[in-house]
Amino acid sequence: MGAGPGPARGEVPHHRRRRFDVRVVPHRRRSPFRLRDWRMRTKLATVLVIPSVAFLVLAGVQTHALVGRTTALGDFAEQVGIGRQITAVVHQLQQERDRAAGELGELRRSGAGADRDAAIVALKPLQSATDQALRELRRAAEPLADADASWRVAYSEVLEAYQQVVYIRAAIPPAVLGSDTILSNYHRAVDALLSLLAEPSPGEDQPALSDAVLRYVQLARVKELSSRVRAQLYEAARSGRYGVEDQVVLTDLRAQQLTALGAFRVAATAAQIGRYDETSVDPAFLAATRLEEQSLPTGDAQPAVLPAPQWWAASEQRQELLRRVEASVLDDAVRQADEVRAAQLRTTLLVVGVVVAVLLVALLISVLVGRSIARSMRLLRGQALRIAQLELPEALDRLRTVTGGVPTIEVPPAVVRSLDEIGELAEAFVAVHRSAVSVAVEQATTRRNVNAMFVNLARRSQVLVERQLELLDDLEREESDPDQLENLFKLDHLAARMRRNDDSLLVLAGTESTRRWNRPVGLGAVLLAASAEIEQYQRVRHEAVADLHVVGHAVGELVHVLAELLENATSFSRPDTVVAVTAGAEGPGAVIEIADEGLGMSPAALAEANAVLATPPAADVATVERMGLFVVSHLAARLGVEVRLHGGANAGLVARIRLPGDLLAPTPATEPGASAPARMLTSAVAWAGALSPDEMPVAGRRPEAAVPHQTRPVRAEEVPVPAAGGAAAGSPTGGSWWSRQGPAPAPVRGTSPAPPAVPVTGGTNAGGLPVRVPMAQLSAVTQPARPQQPAARHDPDPEAVGGMLSRLYSGVRRAEAEDTTEIFMPPAGVRPEGGDR
Repeated sequence: MGAGPGPARGEVPHHRRRRFDVRVVPHRRRSPFRLRDWRMRTKLATVLVIPSVAFLVLAGVQTHALVGRTTALGDFAEQVGIGRQITAVVHQLQQERDRAAGELGELRRSGAGADRDAAIVALKPLQSATDQALRELRRAAEPLADADASWRVAYSEVLEAYQQVVYIRAAIPPAVLGSDTILSNYHRAVDALLSLLAEPSPGEDQPALSDAVLRYVQLARVKELSSRVRAQLYEAARSGRYGVEDQVVLTDLRAQQLTALGAFRVAATAAQIGRYDETSVDPAFLAATRLEEQSLPTGDAQPAVLPAPQWWAASEQRQELLRRVEASVLDDAVRQADEVRAAQLRTTLLVVGVVVAVLLVALLISVLVGRSIARSMRLLRGQALRIAQLELPEALDRLRTVTGGVPTIEVPPAVVRSLDEIGELAEAFVAVHRSAVSVAVEQATTRRNVNAMFVNLARRSQVLVERQLELLDDLEREESDPDQLENLFKLDHLAARMRRNDDSLLVLAGTESTRRWNRPVGLGAVLLAASAEIEQYQRVRHEAVADLHVVGHAVGELVHVLAELLENATSFSRPDTVVAVTAGAEGPGAVIEIADEGLGMSPAALAEANAVLATPPAADVATVERMGLFVVSHLAARLGVEVRLHGGANAGLVARIRLPGDLLAPTPATEPGASAPARMLTSAVAWAGALSPDEMPVAGRRPEAAVPHQTRPVRAEEVPVPAAGGAAAGSPTGGSWWSRQGPAPAPVRGTSPAPPAVPVTGGTNAGGLPVRVPMAQLSAVTQPARPQQPAARHDPDPEAVGGMLSRLYSGVRRAEAEDTTEIFMPPAGVRPEGGDR
């Protein structure tokens, strides 16, 4: 028995799965470091994420620059805005300094008799106002604690210089220090405040704001120089003298004032210059200017000492006018800084909003496109896997197992309807699927035609074999020479094997055998029939067979399976060994074991053979080389029988056949163990004890109208000798060929056996008279004259059984020729319409 090709290892089975097998490339492990191994979702995410991250980085850098610029402009605007508090402190310090200069001149002029309390009273309100202005400056500077380092340094210098002013105030009433020493502390504090006022810097990209800062700083310097001129002249007026040194200082201060005023006019706008010009022509401003001009030296005349109260009043009004102009110019700078800051903030928010909107839109579009691609790829992948693992294998299985006409296989359309490359790929998959189905349909049609040819040739051969068996049957009946009879039996066995090969061709073609029985047959009879169909039937030993019966429709195919397994066991074992056959019940079913002592099989070959037995392969060239295994696997699958090969205890193989419970039948009312079923016998004597001669059915044909009866001689060797006691012995037919006890023992020499109770006949002739069987009644009488026969074996003679079976199947040829699969068996006691042929 050969082994056909089984399913390759690792092949995806052709049955419906719960989940698709996605191991498309099982020989290579997926690596996350290989770009080509990434999943499509990962690739799409990478394609979307990397540009998005790059865009975010660039947008973040741009946004950070904009936010930094906005923050810088905000700090600049706050620093410019705090200029109001700075100029207020400067104005109060100038008031205190200038009045302190006059009080120092008065104290120095009065000497020891000076009224120091009057100086303290005069300076106290100014000092309080200066302290209040500084407190307001501190309060306004608190939000700028995190400003740039240069501004914080300048602010710390202001606080330090003002602290020196506070310390120096106590030295004014005693006049223990010189005026220059005391006033220099005020000068340093004012210079520190003006430096802090000039500290805001908008950057090189904002020249307009830089000019705005320059304008109010230059105007603050003009006012400061005007204040120092006032202090100098007020000190001279209170001291009552105007020295050369004072003239030099005044000249220098006036020169610096003109320079600062020129710088202001260069940087200021036309409106600001107009406001300054309007202020300069104010009567109070002009009065102070005229008084100041009186202090200028003209020719040889000495500069006049101005009256102190008049000068203080006039100069104070001029300082107040300059203070108003300074405040307006500073307000312009603050307003301009706030506008630039607001514009920059709007620009930053707009840019950030545009960046976020663009990013969201890009992400939305990317997600939509990515989801569309991923969905199309997922649908395409699902359809491809469904085609490769479900639809195409199922279609091939349907076409492979079709028995009638070739069915129409519908190919579903592509699940991706887009017009892009993925849609074209989906259409290509559908086209490939349609081509594969078309090829499979063509192959199925070709296979069906080939199977039809196989069936036609097999049935033609069966007809010829059955005719040959019929001819051999006639020759065996007429032959009396033992040697010739043995040769005829060998030919009978060869013909039976040829018929089994024809049945194998029918199995190869997927057609069921036409040999059927409609009554249960004993399992022992089935085993004997299988033994009779092999060449080396003499080596088969039935060691233990349970009293079981097989349903009639499975007898023919089960005999074929057992014959193939017995043929394999006898072919691959030594001729001097026996093949043991045992059969017993196991649960609701039965188990048959066929053990040989042959060569055995390797574990790999044994596993491959069992895989073929478990899953019947398709018919191909390799099937013909090992036909037996193919036939057994397909017949076992058709019957629901489990066939497995196992290694023997010492050597060889053990074939274990498990019959399910639905293949077993209960014991019929008439004991079948006493005689063979009528379908298994070809001689009409099998029905001798149950039916009358004209009630026997024609094998393989339903009862028909009566036909002219044809008689044929029946040899005496074909007739079983009735057991002692006849029907009383429990054998309704009187035969013992199919009994477990074997044939009846031969009579003892010297005794005359009793004649049979029922005369043996060979049917009836056309006139209705019984036909005599030559020598049938004399078998017992002539027994002593024959050569001494050997003692009968306890096991039935397979050779005799084979001859009987060959005659049994002679009638089946008519049923096969007429495509009859059901054979009518009349019940006991019912007379058929036809006669026996």
